[in-house]
Amino acid sequence: STTKPRTIDSFEVQENFLLIGNKGSYLVEKFLGEGTFGKVAKCKNLSTNKEVAIKIIKNGFDNAGENELKALIEISKLDADEYNLVKCVDVFLYKSHVCIVFEILEQSLYDFLEDRRFRPLFVQEIRAIAWQLLIALKGLKSINLVHCDVKLDNIMLVNQDSKPFRVKLIDFGLASKTKDIPTGTRLQNICFRAPEVILGLPLDERLDMWTVGYVLALLYTGFCIHPWDSEYNIIRALVEMQGMPDSELLHQGLYTNKSFDDLKNMYHDQKKMTEVEQLIDLLKQMLEVDPNKRISPNDALRHPFFKLEKKELKTTKPQYVPQGPAANPQERSSDNNKTSLARRWFISNTSIVAFSTRILSV
Repeated sequence: STTKPRTIDSFEVQENFLLIGNKGSYLVEKFLGEGTFGKVAKCKNLSTNKEVAIKIIKNGFDNAGENELKALIEISKLDADEYNLVKCVDVFLYKSHVCIVFEILEQSLYDFLEDRRFRPLFVQEIRAIAWQLLIALKGLKSINLVHCDVKLDNIMLVNQDSKPFRVKLIDFGLASKTKDIPTGTRLQNICFRAPEVILGLPLDERLDMWTVGYVLALLYTGFCIHPWDSEYNIIRALVEMQGMPDSELLHQGLYTNKSFDDLKNMYHDQKKMTEVEQLIDLLKQMLEVDPNKRISPNDALRHPFFKLEKKELKTTKPQYVPQGPAANPQERSSDNNKTSLARRWFISNTSIVAFSTRILSV
């Protein structure tokens, strides 16, 4: 006799299930992860024999599935590969579950960093990721869409062996049209939360620029640059680390550029100093507490940080710079020194910086 699969938390999809979609039949091979609204499964399209990732929305979260579908409809106006956004290839219902089929991607930036024990990336690797994420923000801005949940888990490496540091932005479950975000909405993982969200200010696509800037800062240092156990401590850390703001922003946000300038001292190699200074300057503009002064995607893409010495960035696909780690052992040593110097600098300059290598999920 056939044993009926056990239903867990009203989730009716199990491994080895066959899901009938609009563009093929999908065999559920294994579950890759689980979030508040659903699970993601690695599946095989039996019609094409290709692997796909299917997000299966849990019962009771139909609104979340509907919201993501609305965002994906907007995104379908763009070329997903050109703008470094995950590609949706099918949508269907299985019983009461909304199932959204995506291209299969390799690994999140969070898992990638965890595998390397959160060792900071090389500047040229950060440059490649930064360029792609800014292209993604440019595309979203063009359709008036705000991601609202940019974080390491939602930035995926496509295939690190064949396309090093080629990334795509995923998970549009919390995405919203700019005009539809009410002031005071609680958004974003607390570690990456923009000041305007914390302070209850009007919100728009500029909050995504803050979170991308914070991601890049984390890739450069290897850790969060402020504590993330509470919003109060985030604001307190910004004041302690970077001083008081202009009087006109005192009631809105707390931020100056002091700590970023000091990050330049982590490099002693004069050859590398210029690109580090350019990175820090870009981060300062991305992490500007006043959204009205924060750099736009178009302006960020024109920043000197992206002007390479030997190879100019192409505006044609693929829009990333596939440069591997430095081959020179001395350059590797210099980057290792950068890591220890960064940690020592933060330890000596502020007692409240959290050096955890885990990021809370909210």
